[in-house]
Amino acid sequence: MNRCLILVCLMLAFGLAPGPAKAEPIAIDSGQIEGFESGTTRVFKGIPYAAPPVGPLRWRPPQPAPSWRGVRKAISHSFACPQLESYPPDAPQEPTSEDCLTLNVWAPATKGAGKLPVMVWIHGGGLMNGSGSLPQYAGDQLAARGVVVVTINYRLGVLGFLAHPELNRESPHGGSGNYGLLDQIAALKWINRNIAAFGGDPDRVTIFGQSSGSFSVSMLVSSPLAKGLFRRAIGQSGAVFEPVELDPLFTPKGAAEAGARFANKAGAKSLADLRRMPVASLLKYRFNPQFNIDGYVLPVSPHDTYAAGKQNDVDLLVGTNASEGTYFLDTASVTVDNFDAVLQRTYPSLLLWAVGASPGKTDTDARKAAVSIDTDMRFRWGMWAWARHALKSGKGRVYFYRFAREAAYRAGHPYFELGPTHGAELPYVFGDLDTRAAAWSPGDRAFASMVQQYWTNFAKTGDPNGAGLPDWPMFDQERAIVMDLGQQTHAAALADDARLKRIDRVYAVARFVNEYLYGVIAAGLVLLLLVMTILFRIVLRLKARIRA
Repeated sequence: MNRCLILVCLMLAFGLAPGPAKAEPIAIDSGQIEGFESGTTRVFKGIPYAAPPVGPLRWRPPQPAPSWRGVRKAISHSFACPQLESYPPDAPQEPTSEDCLTLNVWAPATKGAGKLPVMVWIHGGGLMNGSGSLPQYAGDQLAARGVVVVTINYRLGVLGFLAHPELNRESPHGGSGNYGLLDQIAALKWINRNIAAFGGDPDRVTIFGQSSGSFSVSMLVSSPLAKGLFRRAIGQSGAVFEPVELDPLFTPKGAAEAGARFANKAGAKSLADLRRMPVASLLKYRFNPQFNIDGYVLPVSPHDTYAAGKQNDVDLLVGTNASEGTYFLDTASVTVDNFDAVLQRTYPSLLLWAVGASPGKTDTDARKAAVSIDTDMRFRWGMWAWARHALKSGKGRVYFYRFAREAAYRAGHPYFELGPTHGAELPYVFGDLDTRAAAWSPGDRAFASMVQQYWTNFAKTGDPNGAGLPDWPMFDQERAIVMDLGQQTHAAALADDARLKRIDRVYAVARFVNEYLYGVIAAGLVLLLLVMTILFRIVLRLKARIRA
């Protein structure tokens, strides 16, 4: 007995203790990989889905991953893509590298009959932070419900979304930027080719994401390059349906000009200089990453794609959280007196006036109004517009939710006292309650189980409903019924839709002005110039006759 104890101690001291059980090697198109088993799940980490985008491949579309000989270990996560901070706010800092285009797979250890639906997670972080390797996104809890879960990395910040005149010229499509989005598409193509080896069904893929991951989902639904790569989509707080044409950074020319200004700020005289710069030097200079309508990945805006009925027609489950704005606003400092100034840091004063922004009579009213307006303008209107577009021009099923669960975070946690704010649903979706600093109740654990069942049911059939779950009706334009995921889960009418309709009218006017009124004004000016020219010539002829 003592000998056994001494042997175990020596093994632990020298790192010789047995590791997790090996999973049976599987073959993918780059070679063989070996993961490990964890409970009822097979896990494969750090699998390259594209070549490292380094050197001459920086700011180019992702290229195929190089092949290897023998069996590659897939038991640890790869580097996260370069970034300065982390997201979610309680996420650990990870080592970073440009060699980051990898994905991770969780699959049930028991191989059942038939192929399993696949859920592909696209992380958030404002297109600047985050990774698919964070412990908060571990897929074991979802995989235990009979799905294969994949989490991916994609290029972020300036490395993922820089547009530049020289990049436009070297592109066969005449546009640049959107490299992070191209990475996501490359990962989906890899999944389409390889997921059957993990027991997944390439014809039953659901993409899901939160924040900028959800914005990405709305873009993938709109991109012709992603056609046929997924069947369903879940958007958690993020969609682009406002008139993006009014923002010059969404246009190829405007995005390229912004990229040129960034290069000048960084001291780069050419694209070659930019490609030679160390990552740390690039990250020193502020860059605001966003998608752009490049004519290739995104031929037109999501709004125009849906209006033309050219979207990837998929089943859709979307929603927002009740108090998103508390994450983005310093609500404690909002008063009746500074209400307008606080909101004008993000939104034009004319837009706030048009949507009826009012602080109310007390500072408490002002704080609540600021959170409500920011929530509606930043997320809720976009998700509502997305659902309505899908109803109008699509054939898939549409489900809408409002997340309102109050989590019992402890003091010191970034979400303490913020309520159901931006990202508050994530612990419940992934079931990682025990990694968070909160006093979770049995009710929280039952709620997390319910949310996971809704999500995985939707991935399996396109319908979140199932035995023992509160009924979740499909969304429709007339009744506008949403699923209220709160302390009590139930279907309810969409709350405060008057402001959403007001925002809708404002954006409709903006589109009309952009698409038609400018043209009418231009035509009027041309006509006026023509009339003035004719009159001028008539006057000259009359003068000539008088002189004669």
